[in-house]
Amino acid sequence: MTRAILSLLLVICSLAGFAQTQEVPASIKVSEDCRLILHAYAKGVQVYVCTQDPKDTSRYVWTFSEPRANLYAAVNYRKLIGKHYLNPAKKPTWENTDGSTISGTKLQQANSPDSLAIPWLLLKGITPGGTGKFTPVVFIQRINTQGGKAPAIADRQHKGQLLEEPYTAEYLFYSKK
Repeated sequence: MTRAILSLLLVICSLAGFAQTQEVPASIKVSEDCRLILHAYAKGVQVYVCTQDPKDTSRYVWTFSEPRANLYAAVNYRKLIGKHYLNPAKKPTWENTDGSTISGTKLQQANSPDSLAIPWLLLKGITPGGTGKFTPVVFIQRINTQGGKAPAIADRQHKGQLLEEPYTAEYLFYSKK
């Protein structure tokens, strides 16, 4: 009986290590004078279009077009709290259900631990809109990404076609303290 309990405890302890969130790389950490005001879970697609490679017109590549994702309050993706898209100026934008928006400009990126996932990012919050949760945002982090990466191979047959790659990520929104 004791052996079975000890074995069970060892299994539980080893599984707990897998459930932990990956460490955020130093290159995309926010400064100490910031505080987390919202942790959102995104589920959606990264949209790509097949184009000729500008460096070698005999080749084709999948070029990023836009993100389309819903933002949720928890990892179970039940309580919708906003959406993520490109604004008319082609800046990544997050819109809260309270009507407030924040756009971002990329400061840094780090490779995802998952080689099939889009990179982790640190963005500077720019052009807040409306009054609400996103009004005071100064930094946005994208972490714990899964999926969303374009295929490495494109060809002439796909020229002009859109490709939607499903992805999930966590977005952390920070204000000044």
